[in-house]
Amino acid sequence: MDLSIIIVNWNTRALLRDCLLSARQGLGDLRAEVWVVDNGSTDGSQAMLAQEFPKVRLIANPDNRGFAAANNQALKQARGRHVLLLNTDTLVHGSVLPDAVRWLDDHPGVGVLGPRILNRDGSLQNSASAFPSLYRLARQTLGLHKHEAPNRGRKTTHTAEVISGCAMFVRGKAIKNVGLLDAAFFFYGEETDWCRRFHRAGWDVVYSPVGDITHFGGGSVRRLNHKRDLMLTEGTVRLHAKHSGPIGGLACYGLLAVFNASRAAGWAGMALLRRPGANERAQHFAGVVAGYGRAWPKARRA
Repeated sequence: MDLSIIIVNWNTRALLRDCLLSARQGLGDLRAEVWVVDNGSTDGSQAMLAQEFPKVRLIANPDNRGFAAANNQALKQARGRHVLLLNTDTLVHGSVLPDAVRWLDDHPGVGVLGPRILNRDGSLQNSASAFPSLYRLARQTLGLHKHEAPNRGRKTTHTAEVISGCAMFVRGKAIKNVGLLDAAFFFYGEETDWCRRFHRAGWDVVYSPVGDITHFGGGSVRRLNHKRDLMLTEGTVRLHAKHSGPIGGLACYGLLAVFNASRAAGWAGMALLRRPGANERAQHFAGVVAGYGRAWPKARRA
């Protein structure tokens, strides 16, 4: 088996259908299997899979177990030499799947490969990024990160600290060496943690424009509003607590508190000046601040 494609779904039936169609068309001559782990969808996703994609291997969870835990369920059974973690809100283009497999076969020291990711309009998406260190979070708080170029300004093959989990090719041998995703991360931070672990185990993490995958963004989390930012905060704090200890976690938690409070105050001021869209943004960040106590990481079962 050349490739195992793993897709986690939660109430994104239409997106999932389009994603699967594009992946099926893009397999070429690969020997491949496709897994869908459904996290308790109530939109008819499972019925659609049974009717339209009977060859897809389905794991049906009764509830939403999060991105990392759900991926791990399929990773434990995947038979491919390489694995592709793929979001439902993506479309596979051309020959990116066989090209990525060949690229990995030609570069045995690479554990993680990120292809070129495109936005809806065809522009380049920032899919190869740096670890969210305290320094970088401080720059974000000060508003100094806005002009940083996608993929650190490089469009050619280069090593990266983090590859986006929306479309991440991973070598099966490297997974056996490093281990599965950390299921303590529910929805954000798991790919960042994984990439750091691959780095520390001696595997290269690489961005290479081997082909295109469109990532629309939003998917399962579009409806979460400020809750999305709270989960993002929890994941980021969990990263620092795991890799830098309790002091690092507390520093990250405090820094992000300043970020969100300053945005809430700033947008509230803009709303008083009746700037377009300011009131909505002010309410969003006010919701984050109001619920910020829930952003401190709690213990989760693996």
